[in-house]
Amino acid sequence: MSQHSRRDVLKTGGLAAATVVVSLEKACGRAVAAPDVPPLAHPRRVTDVTLSVNGSNHRLPALESRVTLLDALREQAGLTGTKKGCDRGECGACTVLIDGRRVKSCLTLAVMQEGRSITTIEGLSQGDELHPVQEAFVRRDAFQCGICTPGQIMSAVACIEEGHTGSDDEIREWMSGNLCRCSCYPNIVDAVADAARAVHS
Repeated sequence: MSQHSRRDVLKTGGLAAATVVVSLEKACGRAVAAPDVPPLAHPRRVTDVTLSVNGSNHRLPALESRVTLLDALREQAGLTGTKKGCDRGECGACTVLIDGRRVKSCLTLAVMQEGRSITTIEGLSQGDELHPVQEAFVRRDAFQCGICTPGQIMSAVACIEEGHTGSDDEIREWMSGNLCRCSCYPNIVDAVADAARAVHS
């Protein structure tokens, strides 16, 4: 069995590479110049972006054009109900509604949503009165850790409005873009079905 550790091999390889570079520099009589690399372009800054969120305008000054809607909502607008889960569009924790359609806010830029109507979890309730979907999630105990819950609820609201609640299997299919690491899926399906009946009654 070899007595060499991975660390020893990497150290030896690094030393050998450094020795070769020094030898080349000596042979050339000078240090080898690094190739010219253009400086990184600075991201363009947008001086005045106004987002319509939950019926109110939020002016976000000096917002970089590369900022996602998720980060703008949480860090600039102070609306932290929308959660950052995977930050890659895989889990759905950051789901919001844009003009009534569900969107994963980590995958869209904030500057692209100017002039559109954005709804986050904070915009569902009317004062102390919960939205039927929120109420159903509480009654059905459709959450545990709560990280995915805002995205699940926003997706459920859209799922009901889209008319995809004809059966449990249909609900599962149309809610499949939202993951629950606590595996509350049966309770989530029950909550969506209950809320659909309440909304359409």
